[in-house]
Amino acid sequence: MRDMKGKRVLVITPHPDDAESGAGGTIAKWSSLGADIVLVVCTNGDKGTSDRSISSEQIAEIRKEEQLQSGKLLGLTNIVFLNHPDQGIENGEPFREELVREIRKHRPDVVVTIDPERKWIRHQDHFVTGRVALDAVFPYARDYLAYPELIAEGLEPHKTLEVYLWGTDDPDVFIDIDEHFEDKLDALYCHASQMSTTKEQGRIRLRDRFSVYGPRVNAEVAEAFKRLELR
Repeated sequence: MRDMKGKRVLVITPHPDDAESGAGGTIAKWSSLGADIVLVVCTNGDKGTSDRSISSEQIAEIRKEEQLQSGKLLGLTNIVFLNHPDQGIENGEPFREELVREIRKHRPDVVVTIDPERKWIRHQDHFVTGRVALDAVFPYARDYLAYPELIAEGLEPHKTLEVYLWGTDDPDVFIDIDEHFEDKLDALYCHASQMSTTKEQGRIRLRDRFSVYGPRVNAEVAEAFKRLELR
């Protein structure tokens, strides 16, 4: 079992609910093992409804509250909301600087985010978040002359040691979440505005999805990641 006591983890998610879907069991597990976990939510999810009676502003506020509830269940230390518009996040500034700021501020041992290189169809927010997060980790957060204005804020360069990518087509790490599957389910269903099935239906669907990886670690269910080690 991985020793996570005292480890600093920064999770960077495109939308409220993405991290729970891809890595919620691992987040709950690492939190229970003593990790200090901060979640950065990049967009406000203000397009995430088919209910025409709800405005973008209303759904954004709903999704923020859902994320706060989920964060409590997962044992997060803090949640940072960057509040970019859903479907409007851009590769470049100011987004990259924002992520560099969070990395230098929280100084994670591990960054967890979405794999930007999924094949065929992918959500643009997912691609941009994953790509800019990786760029922020290396080289921007590491290099003294990248964003020197952050030095004036007291945010010194930081080198992250590991990155875990969920939603990858090329996983090489599988994490047993048998003891935290229900935590993952409960956290995901805090995002009630995004759920189109009952919780019991969701339990069956999630078990089917993540049982594929379970045998890789002698478990019933496991989450899959691509692990990058920085030297």
